[in-house]
Amino acid sequence: MPELPEVEVVRRGLAEWVTGREIAEAEVLHPRAVRRHLPGADEFASRLKGRTIVSAERRGKYLWLPLGPGDALMAHLGMSGQLLVVRPDSPLEKHLRVRLRFADGGPDLRFVDQRTFGHVMVTPMAGGVPEPIAHIAPDPFEDSFADEVFARKLKAKNTEVKRALLDQSLISGVGNIYADEALWLAKLHWARSTRTLTQPKITELLAGVRAVMSSALAQGGTSFDSLYVNVNGESGYFERSLEAYGRRDLPCSRCGTPIRRDPFMNRSSYSCPTCQRKPR
Repeated sequence: MPELPEVEVVRRGLAEWVTGREIAEAEVLHPRAVRRHLPGADEFASRLKGRTIVSAERRGKYLWLPLGPGDALMAHLGMSGQLLVVRPDSPLEKHLRVRLRFADGGPDLRFVDQRTFGHVMVTPMAGGVPEPIAHIAPDPFEDSFADEVFARKLKAKNTEVKRALLDQSLISGVGNIYADEALWLAKLHWARSTRTLTQPKITELLAGVRAVMSSALAQGGTSFDSLYVNVNGESGYFERSLEAYGRRDLPCSRCGTPIRRDPFMNRSSYSCPTCQRKPR
């Protein structure tokens, strides 16, 4: 699933291509794409017609396009969702779910989703973010993210440190890939108890989270297949820079020990047995 860097790459593209444009028509080609918009597809389309996109914003893995006072078009990409900016006369994509046409006759905004786990909806705003995500924590790149608050809540959790990194009530935007990479940078085993973390180690961990996601963002994100693309359909290449995730049995670049894979929450966790000592 796309994580913060991949979603931020898309947000930047949307900010460039759709800000200030008036929506002439919204077309829903598959009702599942607007399943979270409870009034239904017709109401979704009517709410968007004639509205002007003010900007493109993000918190964690969620994107939204403010539509003036009170409302926003919010998107979650799920496992395979793509928001693409394409010429209006371009052939319709096989898995096109929602299409926005603009009054200026310029490029469409199309929501394409092969696996249909993503969704879009028009929603009221609450406290500067869409109502459905008002409960999640800021991500580590937001001005409102407070390192000291995160540290205090982290130590109070008494759970495995990787589980804490994936907890959206503590910190948003960190998924499986970047959790493994940040833990490798901080030399922490994924099963280490948060109660045992010192303040310097928490500071180091947060620095690792920011470093690895900044690096991924600079490289366009991590693309393991053609589904992870920016608004122009281009893939990122951070996969080449991964140190732990997906590198089972390959040598750790710090010490040469083969990277280990462990089952974790119906997924996988990758770590170096030497650099990231397993807790007793």
